[in-house]
Amino acid sequence: MDNFFRRRRVGLLKPLLSLFLVFASFLMIHKLKVAEKDAVGLKHVNDTPWCSPECFSYKKRIVKNSLGSSDLPVLSNTVDAQRVSNKTPASWDVPVLNCSEDASVRTQDWFKRLDPRFHQFVLHRHCRYFPMLINHPEKCARGEVHILMVVKSIIEQHDRREAVRKTWGKEHTVDGKKIKTLFLLGSPTTGKDTKNLQKLIKYEDRIYGDILQWDFMDTFFNLTLKEVNFLKWLDIYCSDVQFIFKGDDDVFVNTQNLVQLIDFKVEDRKEANLFVGDTIFNANPIRNRQSKYYIPRELYDKPYPPYVGGGGFLMSSKMARRLFVVSEDLELYPIDDVFLGMCLQKLDLVPETHPDFRTFGITRRKVSSMNSEPCFYKNLIVVHKLSVQELLRMWNVVHSERLVCARKVSI
Repeated sequence: MDNFFRRRRVGLLKPLLSLFLVFASFLMIHKLKVAEKDAVGLKHVNDTPWCSPECFSYKKRIVKNSLGSSDLPVLSNTVDAQRVSNKTPASWDVPVLNCSEDASVRTQDWFKRLDPRFHQFVLHRHCRYFPMLINHPEKCARGEVHILMVVKSIIEQHDRREAVRKTWGKEHTVDGKKIKTLFLLGSPTTGKDTKNLQKLIKYEDRIYGDILQWDFMDTFFNLTLKEVNFLKWLDIYCSDVQFIFKGDDDVFVNTQNLVQLIDFKVEDRKEANLFVGDTIFNANPIRNRQSKYYIPRELYDKPYPPYVGGGGFLMSSKMARRLFVVSEDLELYPIDDVFLGMCLQKLDLVPETHPDFRTFGITRRKVSSMNSEPCFYKNLIVVHKLSVQELLRMWNVVHSERLVCARKVSI
């Protein structure tokens, strides 16, 4: 009898889950259609074409991969010829998913002692680059992008992407400097409504044209794959961009202050090795098994190098290219922030710390009233973490003409 009731519960859960997913899909499609109408209106207002004539020819070249299709352009201009001569491919050169586990690792004693949560990561750690499901090679086609805002996100976080697009991720020009935005995504994790989610993300990208997606599962341990795949993408398609801001989709970024920081660095001629954020020194791997950032001793057993909080940091294009080169010789690490710190250590560099990057919030006490004080946001560059509602409200307040702040205050 007990088994009968269990089967009944399971039988009821499946249709309920399906109905929920259908409802969620309709809701998201409705929101995207509204956004599409807004985007069409903006296209009529803006006389500048969204894409150069060359990029439309790129989109006609489609290469099929094992799980779908993606635009893999074949470029033929002079710049790309130079890249080929420097061993940089002219287009994304990983068309097929082909990554089997390294079975030899299973026989090693340290692997047998390793926490099972890390088994799949270690067995596939050699798998570095993956096919692209959504690509935008035209993003930097004109060579005029000053700052590329690169945002880590997952498919289900549509609301967060919408909030970023309406605030600090809005593509515009600040003091004559063009800012463009890209969101980095993987594929839905196993057990989710993969097919429908993928259709929704393709529809969203059709409206905004600002998503890069790779064919690896979007999990915490795979965040490092977003780092290395993006660095490779940047080297191929966007090497002429001058600066890259990289952050999460739940941060507040004061773009005006970010541009001012870049201007100061250029004026002082310190932009070549620029890598600045909220730097963490003298950190050790967390051994608490309940922590999201837990690392077993079998995987890493020494102090971390200095690294910046991944909530938001700024780097120059030259630094990004150097990181790409050195990253290819390093074993992947399951915490992306620390992995970039390892890359910098390999270059004998220490990331610059800046007090206006607050990747742990304005104060570490979440209940503090300072965490919701607009004048702090007006003077800072990055604040982490905010909900969608908090980001939209704070952006509007900070940019209101009625906001009067006495002076910049350091905490």
